[in-house]
Amino acid sequence: MESSNAMSSLSSLPKPIFLTTNCRQRTTRNFKPLMHLSYQKFINFAVDETKRRTQLAPSPLQHKYNSLIAMDEKTEIQMLSFQAPKIRLLRSLSVQNNEMTQVLDFGVFPTLEFDLPIFCANFFSSPNISIIVLDLNPLQDVINQTDYKDKYYKNIMHLGVKHSELLPWGGKLTSESLMLFSPIVIWSKFSPTDQKYDALYSAFVDYYMTWLDLMDEVADNNDPSQIIINREAQHRYLTWRSEKDPGHALMRKLVGEDRAKDLIRNFLFNGLDELGNRTFLDYFPDYRCDDGSVNNKRSMIGKSFESRPWNESGEFIGNNFE
Repeated sequence: MESSNAMSSLSSLPKPIFLTTNCRQRTTRNFKPLMHLSYQKFINFAVDETKRRTQLAPSPLQHKYNSLIAMDEKTEIQMLSFQAPKIRLLRSLSVQNNEMTQVLDFGVFPTLEFDLPIFCANFFSSPNISIIVLDLNPLQDVINQTDYKDKYYKNIMHLGVKHSELLPWGGKLTSESLMLFSPIVIWSKFSPTDQKYDALYSAFVDYYMTWLDLMDEVADNNDPSQIIINREAQHRYLTWRSEKDPGHALMRKLVGEDRAKDLIRNFLFNGLDELGNRTFLDYFPDYRCDDGSVNNKRSMIGKSFESRPWNESGEFIGNNFE
């Protein structure tokens, strides 16, 4: 999720005393979920629809990453992971708290033969606010690289227009974050209501069905040079998300520093160690401090966008903003 200030509202979450990875032990816990706002419905739809479209199989990650539960019974983390012929990794991490805090981080990464966008759904909800990002994250620059933008987004711009009516732009978004997002990104903040929940679910369904349509239509590309390009694009994406995603503060609070690093590197952004050797500072040298460490600022450029920086045709108009 984009707003680190908003994520700071999670500071009241309890620190777990003990964690277990046995899914069956959940049956003895007394969780009290906010049922009508549960993100489980989103996960179920995506997994079921993907199984209908392709041969979805459990990922090797599933054995290790399945569930974590705090003994104070206030926080539960559930994880799922799958793979398919055109899907390198479909993974979901959801957090549910007795204090009605819920988080969903759902992503689908294509296999390296394809330059398909990455499906991205990052949702955070508390009793007072929901913060959401929903997008088909591009592997290439859609601000300057019009051929990639036209290939995947030209015919689906109506999605962003349709769903941004009920899920309007959520305020300042840094220039660096735009490199991850497409012209149809839904970035929104709102007070949780049944109407907003239904609107978000409708958008999730539309975006995911669209991603699956793109997956069905994309042709195999075994050109070694294109695979290298796709590999580096995914690795660059993973490197940014693993270093700068503001949701990491929550993970550290829930499971501790070491376990959080493992979840972030090896589950949420799996591929960091397999797809390339370049570091964060190799890709983003502007973040290098004098001592060689990574600057923890969210933005080095300093420019942010209060309103949507693309028009309804997908043309970038952010340069026109003051």
